Amino acid sequence: MLALLAGVALLGCSGDEVHRGHGVVEQVLLDDGQIILAHDEMPGFMPAMTMNFPIYDAELLESLHAGDAVDFELTVSRGQFYITAAKIVGRADPGSGWVVIGDKAVRAEAAPSFVLIDQDGQSKGLADLRGRALLLDFVFTRCPGPCPILTSTHVSAERLLSPALREKTHFVSISIDPLRDTPEDMKRYAGVRGADLDHWTFLTGPPSEVQQVLSAYGVGTTRTEDGEIEHVVATFLIDGDGRIVKRYLGLDHEPEQLAADLEAVVAGG
Repeated sequence: MLALLAGVALLGCSGDEVHRGHGVVEQVLLDDGQIILAHDEMPGFMPAMTMNFPIYDAELLESLHAGDAVDFELTVSRGQFYITAAKIVGRADPGSGWVVIGDKAVRAEAAPSFVLIDQDGQSKGLADLRGRALLLDFVFTRCPGPCPILTSTHVSAERLLSPALREKTHFVSISIDPLRDTPEDMKRYAGVRGADLDHWTFLTGPPSEVQQVLSAYGVGTTRTEDGEIEHVVATFLIDGDGRIVKRYLGLDHEPEQLAADLEAVVAGG
């Protein structure tokens, strides 16, 4: 039985150092022979952090899964770090923010709350969508480039969802140009892009209130001299409890991955 003696260094017969600690498996990389482990501090040796660690024992590697809480032995040999023993002692504590999405365990954080105006001129906020997995993005209707591409990707993802899954998910797009984007503009943009407004909400509102939302989500914007807007392209996956469980930056995410992630969040809820 592996006892938890965090930070204690042992000396093996070969002269290698062995340290013991506790952590949560974030992902098992079978093809690479590694795990991604978020471990507690090992006093005198290593601060708390998330790292990739090799496991050369195939049976041990295959016994571990995302979300396992483990006591482990970490061997240091000639400057190389690898895990030589691990005992599963529980599962990642949801109360500490852990969420398992498919084959990954992630630390979630509360999504900033908001109340804005939807495409029908009605007040709609994050709390109104509680209980559903959300895909939240930021666009503007006069965007000449990334926004239409982003929306089209998300439309494709929505269409990949089964009818049953679609009822448990929702898409949200917030304008980053509230000075020009009226609710009517947002509705027109949604229609042109093929968004299903039964399962998608487009939001705008007073500029000061929209800016608060942008700041809360870390979406920076800059208006150029010709009136165009440069902005961070960011999408947030939010679970039914209102927690951000994944971020997608830029346009480098596929509809199939988004649909799979939504399904995993719903299944884990």
